[in-house]
Amino acid sequence: MTQEQDIQKSVHKGTTTVGIVCKDGLVLAADKRASAGYLIANKKMDKIHKISDKAVVTMAGLVSDAQLIVKLARAEIELKKIRTEHDPSTKEIANLLGNILYQNIRKMSMVPGIVGFLLGGVDKKGFHLYEIDIDGSITPSDDYVSNGSGSILAYGVFEALYNQNITIKEGIELAKKAIGAAMQRDMPTGDGLDIFIVTEKGIQKAAGYKVEQVLK
Repeated sequence: MTQEQDIQKSVHKGTTTVGIVCKDGLVLAADKRASAGYLIANKKMDKIHKISDKAVVTMAGLVSDAQLIVKLARAEIELKKIRTEHDPSTKEIANLLGNILYQNIRKMSMVPGIVGFLLGGVDKKGFHLYEIDIDGSITPSDDYVSNGSGSILAYGVFEALYNQNITIKEGIELAKKAIGAAMQRDMPTGDGLDIFIVTEKGIQKAAGYKVEQVLK
């Protein structure tokens, strides 16, 4: 085993995150498990983070890179608010994260910085949901999106059950079903989930759910 392979097996990664556009806001959810190779390294990982009063991100990939990028984004957002005297739009925040990831993935490193985000926010133009991929690409979504190792399973649930008139309350239940499906088939996904909602009032944590609640 090479040194790089040994490092890759020791880092924390793996997840399923989802974002759902509802008629009255957004729902973002993520599981709680972090894995290191075949080892479950952490069962209480927070994978959803507020980066401003009106924007929240889910993270998938290498935990160390994701946590650092979240800290950098928060600092840059606060600096922009001070300089411009107004909150940056969700699109501006998406561009900021995209630029950071673009530079991050192209740096020479023993451990490539593989991180993806889902960004949900509200601004003067309404609600916005973006996928920011590991290469820095930015993709807006007007219905639903998923990221991480269990995303293909979550998409199957969305394709079958999503509709454009879904409410936040219904979106929470759909997020539980989508991540629940990933928990049953994707080893790095598990140990409950966190759910955040985005409304005109800002960001609010909906609840923390245990695995047993999700799989019923």
